[in-house]
Amino acid sequence: MTTNPAPVRSTLHTRPIRELLVWNHKHTATNVYSRDRVAYRILERSGIHVRFFRPHSSPLADIEALFARLPRPDAVWVPSFRHRDVAAAARYCRRNALPLIFDPLISAYDKQVNERAKFAATGTAGRRLLRHERALFGRADIVIADTAGHAEYFADILGVEPERIVVLPVGADESVFQFQPTRAAQTPQRPQVLFFGSFIGLHGVPTIIEAILHYAGPPIEVRLIGDGPAHADALARLGHLNHDDCLARVRFENWVDLETLAKRIAAADIVLGIFGTSAKALRVVPNKVYQALAVGRPVITADTPAYDARFRSDDGGAISFSEPGNPQALAQLLAEWAHEPSERETRAHAARRLFDLYFAESQLQAGLIHELETRDWGRRLVR
Repeated sequence: MTTNPAPVRSTLHTRPIRELLVWNHKHTATNVYSRDRVAYRILERSGIHVRFFRPHSSPLADIEALFARLPRPDAVWVPSFRHRDVAAAARYCRRNALPLIFDPLISAYDKQVNERAKFAATGTAGRRLLRHERALFGRADIVIADTAGHAEYFADILGVEPERIVVLPVGADESVFQFQPTRAAQTPQRPQVLFFGSFIGLHGVPTIIEAILHYAGPPIEVRLIGDGPAHADALARLGHLNHDDCLARVRFENWVDLETLAKRIAAADIVLGIFGTSAKALRVVPNKVYQALAVGRPVITADTPAYDARFRSDDGGAISFSEPGNPQALAQLLAEWAHEPSERETRAHAARRLFDLYFAESQLQAGLIHELETRDWGRRLVR
């Protein structure tokens, strides 16, 4: 998994960055979110040794680190969703003149205010959360964003200076998600459509439900994997579509491990992305899109600004876009693809080609390491 290229050099140190300390409560290399798996793999491919510090208490972790007598790293990395670890990690970094890299993946403010509507942006709790998160993001020397939309959000709403933001797409763990040949086009089996996820608001599950209920194309089979807030509604409305007389026959499945998920993707002909209409949904390219492309399966997903020119550069049918929140448009696209079984192989190779060109680990590695090499972090260490 590791290679021996030239080590990353930073303007912060006279020595190269060879040691990276991942700072996360109860976090290991194997029990992490898929975003983090990819990040650690590409860092290690670059010759960086990734070590883990797993404090028992997030608020007091810097004290714990002092007593643990950690070997001095060249930088500290706080991974996805670990906002509560940032404050202590930042104190440790400032005390030891080390750079702090934060890869949040989401904004807690964005999630609670815009996605869940738990707090009003103009309310006391919403304003307090925004102040807290702006201060939190301000502690990091580098903030990683997964899309240009999130980078813009971090800058405009959370006050992160653009020069401190690095965009690193989510990608897919290529040790698990590898290209797989398609089924023969003449196979009489129904085209297989796959959706997997946590059934949260930004996934636009109601749009998927309505598209299935109003589907009018050749017979297909839809497999829905996962659980979450919208799962009960999906099961209640689609659970009866489980027999051969249904144009869209539906199968539900609980969460599966990554290896099984890769097999489920390989067994599919079409993978569904997300179809939500929230501001957050318009900034997200979910894991499932990268994972499907890596396996070589075409994707239908909402047409949002998150999908930049790279996603739209392929003319081989790797990915098609549907209007967010429009079940009729999604149903129509599904019917069009179901009418074209001879295109399976072409679409499969187009999907993997698109992944290799822009989102393979080698491409993400080159982009990230270039950013880390060329950033001038030094002025922040004297604050």
